Amino acid sequence: MKSDFALAFNQICSQYNLSRDVVLDAVRAALITAYRRDWSLNPEQNITADIDMESGDAHIYLEKEVVEDGAVENPVVQIAYSEARRLHSDVTLGERIMVDVTPSNFGRIAAQTAKQVIIQRLREAERENQYNRFSRQEGEIIIGTIQAVGPQGVTLHLERTEEALMPRHEQIPGERYRIHQKIRVYVLEVRRTPRGPRITVSRSHPAMLRRLLELEVPEVRKGLVEIKAIAREAGNRAKVAVASRQPGLDPVGACVGMRGIRIQTISRELNGERIDVVEWSDDPATFIANALSMDNVLSVVVDESGKGVRTAAVVVLDEQLSLAIGRAGQNARLAAKLTGWRIDIQGATEAAIWALEQVNRHPELLSGQTEIVAMVPKLAAIVAAHERNRYPYNDEEKRIIKAVVEAVRLAQIEARRREEEAESGKSTPPPPSTRESRRREQRQKAKASVPAEAYKAHISQLELPEKVYNHLTRSGLTSVGELMERMAMGDEALLILDGIGTKALKEIKRAIAASPFTFVEEAAEEEAAAEPAEAEVEAAAPAESAVEPETAPVQEAVVEPPAPVEIEETEVEEAIEPQEPAVEMEEVAAEAEEERGEVSIDQVFDAPGIAVQYVPDEEEEKLLVKKKSKKKKKKGKGRSRTIIYDEEAGETFVVRKRRRNKDPWAEYDDFDY
Repeated sequence: MKSDFALAFNQICSQYNLSRDVVLDAVRAALITAYRRDWSLNPEQNITADIDMESGDAHIYLEKEVVEDGAVENPVVQIAYSEARRLHSDVTLGERIMVDVTPSNFGRIAAQTAKQVIIQRLREAERENQYNRFSRQEGEIIIGTIQAVGPQGVTLHLERTEEALMPRHEQIPGERYRIHQKIRVYVLEVRRTPRGPRITVSRSHPAMLRRLLELEVPEVRKGLVEIKAIAREAGNRAKVAVASRQPGLDPVGACVGMRGIRIQTISRELNGERIDVVEWSDDPATFIANALSMDNVLSVVVDESGKGVRTAAVVVLDEQLSLAIGRAGQNARLAAKLTGWRIDIQGATEAAIWALEQVNRHPELLSGQTEIVAMVPKLAAIVAAHERNRYPYNDEEKRIIKAVVEAVRLAQIEARRREEEAESGKSTPPPPSTRESRRREQRQKAKASVPAEAYKAHISQLELPEKVYNHLTRSGLTSVGELMERMAMGDEALLILDGIGTKALKEIKRAIAASPFTFVEEAAEEEAAAEPAEAEVEAAAPAESAVEPETAPVQEAVVEPPAPVEIEETEVEEAIEPQEPAVEMEEVAAEAEEERGEVSIDQVFDAPGIAVQYVPDEEEEKLLVKKKSKKKKKKGKGRSRTIIYDEEAGETFVVRKRRRNKDPWAEYDDFDY
């Protein structure tokens, strides 16, 4: 039959979920602490404790050194040889032995003194046990019961006295939580604290979706299907890329399940989150096309030559462009996260127009690709017909668009690669020491161009807007000289400051120009330019006074008809303003009115072209009324005209503007190299 001590001991082990050895070590440590406190022993003194599990009796053993009889100086650490022989018959001088020094009333004293020590040790042992247990579960899914819902997050009860916290940013947006509700959570982090382990859980982490797939899909759990990547926006949509390790096994079908039963179960667990399972591929173009979760992707061209950014240009049909981008760009954003590529999506018509523009600007772009060059006029005709009729593209038109767009993009990538290789071969970047010396010389040169008085003036003296002033002071610029020094180093030295953009830069330059401070180089240039100018004026003054003008200044001529006629804006755009050129070189046409006779462009250019204030004469009035009656029968705006008065002939001409070709695709009809 077990003693009362053994029963109490076992009860403590069960209550705190601790092993017998841990509890026994805690009780022994408490007894030793109590004995040291009562007897004021040296901390270095070796002392042990032992407990009889049957009777519950406690014993304290102290280490002592064996010395000769009568040579005992300190009985606490020394024992006589004769006394040691009664305890151990084979003891020798100088040997250290453990001596039982348990007081007669130690049981009651130890129980009172060691109570708090035992409880503290048990609590520490319990916390360490909790930390070890949950640290092994980090990265796994556990079930918890909601205990409290507060502004800081949701508190969950796990096991016994363990609690976990789910912060707001780790919750699924829009999901509601109820008290005593059991939910699955992902153990995100377990941290050791003085009050016990702090367990942080999550329901929005992408790894939770991975663990749910492992629980629901046996092929994933067995390793037949591998999850390559996961991109997730909790509560809305997620994408999972899977690959098969067993030939003949469909990884997407295994994860989705028959009639989608498996993926629907996971979706319900995540508050109705939509999950797209796509097949992973070694080819980046194929993987990107699969990641968009679309049936028909027209073209994918990947570009790895970018500095630190891998870009993929995707072309889809016009009617599927919104589907490829997704609501608020969600589909494209998740596809970019899943693949690790920056994805630019264009419609088929937009991509075709872009390709034609690139070919028109750089005719040498497709040099050597005769088959693609022959498709360019066809592509122009296809796009022009599509803009007129708005019909969907057929298979042949899709093939032409895909071929030309991909050829243009690949040609651009190759040209950029050659330019980068040429630049890297011609010039190598200078060593850091050289760059630093150049930067130092530039700073010294800029400082030398700023007057010394400017460093003594505060920037508050400048007429700067309040926002610009605050940004400058926040960046550490307090004097006008420091500001002028940055201006002398270039616009980039100011644009790199926080809050300083192009508008703020204009305000800074305006304020510096209005200030009494000028750059030293500018002041020297102004003085040097002013001296020869004054000398030229003094030398030219007598010459100008000696020369008399041969002709009188040109005066304005006014033609007054018998009666003015009202002219509508659609008939004549505007009269020639005074002191403006009478003829615009690019807008003159060769047609004139029948009553005046035809006038060639050379005659118009040779006319003196005196700027006049136009007033129509009698014949012009009849002509305008006649034209006005003809224009009223037609709808739309009339053709714009330019009115010219010839001083030598004394006549007025109305010249119409030349009509330009309205078909933007005509330039590709005879496209050839």
